[in-house]
Amino acid sequence: MSKLNGMRCVVTGGARGIGKAVCAAFRDEGARVVLTDIDEDEGKKAAEELGCTFEKLDVASEADWDAFAERYPAIDVLVNNAGITGFEDGPAPHDPENASLEEWHKVHAVNTDGCFLGCRYALRAMKAKGTGSIINMSSRSGLVGIPGAAAYAASKAAMRNHSKSVALYAAQNGWAIRCNSIHPAAILTDIWEPMLGDGPDRDAKMAALVADTPLKRFGTVEEVAAACVYLASPESGYMTGAELTLDGGLLAGSAASPGS
Repeated sequence: MSKLNGMRCVVTGGARGIGKAVCAAFRDEGARVVLTDIDEDEGKKAAEELGCTFEKLDVASEADWDAFAERYPAIDVLVNNAGITGFEDGPAPHDPENASLEEWHKVHAVNTDGCFLGCRYALRAMKAKGTGSIINMSSRSGLVGIPGAAAYAASKAAMRNHSKSVALYAAQNGWAIRCNSIHPAAILTDIWEPMLGDGPDRDAKMAALVADTPLKRFGTVEEVAAACVYLASPESGYMTGAELTLDGGLLAGSAASPGS
C-alpha cells in the first residue's frame, strides 16, 4: 500500500523546485495533494501537470490562510515550503550592517510569518482527528550564520525553533500531531541557474560551488521530497520536534584528513 494513501496533503510554494517535487512524491504515494503558490499561472501549470488541486495562497497573508481554512477545514499533512531569500529582485545588501529594515521585514513576512500562520492553520485543521504531520522547510542556513543573508538565515532559524514549539504544544494537548523541520543545503533548483549558466564551464562552476561539501555534489529535489514523504508517513510516527539535515555532510566537519 502507498505510504500516504488517501491523505490530504497541502504543500505551499509548490509551483517549482522543491515544492513541486514534494507534490509529485506525495501524489506517487497515493496522497490527495493541494498545491498552493502565490504565482497563479505557474501554480496552475504545475498542478495540471502533476494531477493536483491548485489553490492560490500568499503565505504571508492571514486573510488568505483564513479563506483557505474555510475550503480545507481538515487535512493530514502540511509542508510549509514557500519561502524567499530576499534576492529575488536582484542584488541588495543583506548583511547585518547594511540591510534595510524593509528588506528584513519582507523576508520574515514570508518565511517566519508564513510558517507561523501555516502551523496555526494545520493545528486547527488536524486537532479534531488528533493526528497529522507538519513539515517546515528550513535550511542549512538556519543552523549556521550567513553574513551576507542575515534575514534569510534568521528566518530559517526561527522556523527550526518554532517547529519544536509546535511539536511540544501538540504533545502537551495529547494530539499525535507531529512537527519537524528539514534543513537542505545546496539543492539544484532554478535559483542556481543564473550562477551556473549553460556555457562550457557549467560543470566547473558546479564543482566550485560544492567544493566544500564532503559529498562534492548538489543535492536533488527528489532527495528532499523523499525526506518529506518519510516525515509525512506513519513510518516517522515517533519523530517530532526533530530536524533532518540534507547537506552532503557539510555540517559534519571536514572530509579531509588533518595534516601531520
